[in-house]
Amino acid sequence: MTTPMDKHVLLRDEDVQDIRELAVYQANEGYAGWKKAVTSMKGEEVIGVVKDSGLRGRGGAGFPAGLKWSFIPKDINPKYVTVNCDESEPGTFKDHQLIRNNPHQVIEGTALCCYAIGAHVAYIYCRGEFKEPVQNLQKAIDDAYAAGLLGKNLFGTDYSLDVYVHLGAGAYICGEESALIESLEGKIGQPRLKPPFPAVSGLYNKPTVINNVETLANVPGIVLNGSAWYRQWGTEKSPGVKIFSVSGHVKKPDNYELPLGKYSIQDLLEMAGGSSTGLPIKAVLPAGSSSPIIPAVNFHAKLDYESMGTIGSVLGSCSWIFMDESVDMVWAARKMIRFFKHESCGKCTPCREGTHWALKLYDKMLSGEATMADVDMITTVNKQISGKCFCPLGEFSTSSMTFTLKHFRKDYEDFIAQGKGGSAAYRRELERDHHMHELHGQAKAHS
Repeated sequence: MTTPMDKHVLLRDEDVQDIRELAVYQANEGYAGWKKAVTSMKGEEVIGVVKDSGLRGRGGAGFPAGLKWSFIPKDINPKYVTVNCDESEPGTFKDHQLIRNNPHQVIEGTALCCYAIGAHVAYIYCRGEFKEPVQNLQKAIDDAYAAGLLGKNLFGTDYSLDVYVHLGAGAYICGEESALIESLEGKIGQPRLKPPFPAVSGLYNKPTVINNVETLANVPGIVLNGSAWYRQWGTEKSPGVKIFSVSGHVKKPDNYELPLGKYSIQDLLEMAGGSSTGLPIKAVLPAGSSSPIIPAVNFHAKLDYESMGTIGSVLGSCSWIFMDESVDMVWAARKMIRFFKHESCGKCTPCREGTHWALKLYDKMLSGEATMADVDMITTVNKQISGKCFCPLGEFSTSSMTFTLKHFRKDYEDFIAQGKGGSAAYRRELERDHHMHELHGQAKAHS
């Protein structure tokens, strides 16, 4: 099976050569929606067409974008738009491709969001490691200014807009919207207690819209062509198209743009060429480390927000990591909990301490000292984390443990019964991870 989108809505660099260049982007309807909005539409009308399109946030939560914009108070100024391009979720690389290869569409979508809510300043918050893509994004912003598409008195009106790029420092927690705001303000990237929500008190305590890069890249086409145009793809509750970042044990890891609800997980696997090892695919993580794992028995499910819920998982950020039958789920779960322990900001006790003790239990298994009582203790630790944290990171950290235990408990039983944890390979992995942790601590001490 090949990718079914003959003409992409988002990954247009696959259709149009050099669309990252302003002249090429404009020759392909680029900034036409922007000019239409500023010269002939009110902000409320832009919000209305986005709301009618049913566009849902593509960063993970899937909250309706137009509805989020409508929460912004009209009588409080200034207002801000912040664009989440932190993209820290393991296995996610869609926003990376957009800002590198189709940056003007991201800028145009950002501008339209600003106009819709009455903001005059936007910040695109990018992961610090995105050096080369950010250079492309900054060049596109500079070119847009030079062409009069950003700046003062746009299209002969009294509307002005400035767009800035801000680089983070590679902290996973800054993908959470309030931690992102804290980082933008020059503070430690830690989540805020809600309420108040960003729509009321966000950046600099002013009304703020925070949207993912992919979300805003959908907006230019919607404003230019109308909500019905966008609804030609997808389902009633999951309209439009979505980018799926596919990696793991597949022959063709890549970004795949698909209409929501038309294809199944099995279809996506076949588009990616199937198993790269020849072994059957055992499971998939649909949203990187933060998502409930999906066993192969559920690969019939359609790729939309509602269908993922029926099989006990989520669509999330759509970072699909396929794993074949060689993957030991005890090993995989430990990898993920180690990641969350490392990335916990430490602000709240359930996450900080819960991930610490969960990792200790997995390390005990890898060292060959664990019993089934330790496996049962993982569930107890999860209960002390779940529903008790400042932000979703703590909740996400429990997914790898809860759902590998639910779907692959036999892997845990075999691990203990067969003494896998005492093997030289597992001990070496444990020693290597501890060594890397020590090196990381030394590097921080000297920085």
